[in-house]
Amino acid sequence: MFARRNRNEVENGAAAGGAAAGGDTRRIHVRFVGQVQGVGFRWTSQRVAFDLGLTGWVRNEPDGSVSMELQGPSEAVATFFTRLLESYRRFPISYTIDSKEDIPPVPDEAEFSVRF
Repeated sequence: MFARRNRNEVENGAAAGGAAAGGDTRRIHVRFVGQVQGVGFRWTSQRVAFDLGLTGWVRNEPDGSVSMELQGPSEAVATFFTRLLESYRRFPISYTIDSKEDIPPVPDEAEFSVRF
């Protein structure tokens, strides 16, 4: 499992540590549809979230979609989507964001996990 790094640690190369939920912390629930299962989407999402110091989870849904909750500084949450697209530049997949809504942050969440 990846250890969580916050945005400052990613930018400054600092040792692992945590940032408390609050202040500029944003949490969103996202539903992706399209070519999102069987292409490494959850694992890629976890890697991108880890690199940005974000927390939350991602899981496949029975209907073929993928659900995700993503938490961290607003700027890092926004950057996540660009980095996810860049991750598939050499292996393009077709997906769209079906829904995205802000939800309350989860205090003391320490990692981004792939759920089954």
